[in-house]
Amino acid sequence: MNNVLSISLNIFMDGGPLFMSFILIALVLSLLFLIIGFINLNKNPEKSKKMLNLVGHSSLLGLTLGFLGSVIGLISAFDAIESMGDVSSAMLAGGLKVSLLTTTFGLFVFVVSRIGMIILRSLQKD
Repeated sequence: MNNVLSISLNIFMDGGPLFMSFILIALVLSLLFLIIGFINLNKNPEKSKKMLNLVGHSSLLGLTLGFLGSVIGLISAFDAIESMGDVSSAMLAGGLKVSLLTTTFGLFVFVVSRIGMIILRSLQKD
């Protein structure tokens, strides 16, 4: 368990703490909105539908932040490559891997949120 946490933290830091933190906030918000939506499923159907809408927005925010972090990471990686001149393929591959971590995390947030939305929507009464 400790090893998994250490690996997760290393991946989080490799992806860039700023964008990875924003994407994590989008994930937490999505999960919070889903929980509120499930709680209000029978008590207040209108609030449940509002929470469903908010989950959609926060999941798209996580996805968009992931892509933005990836593009900014690629730009900074190519700037570093340009300033160094001749670069090894291992260095290029490492830079590309790091830039894709934010996209992967953003996609994870999007998929988890969308699965929750599908379940919540199927339980709502129209």
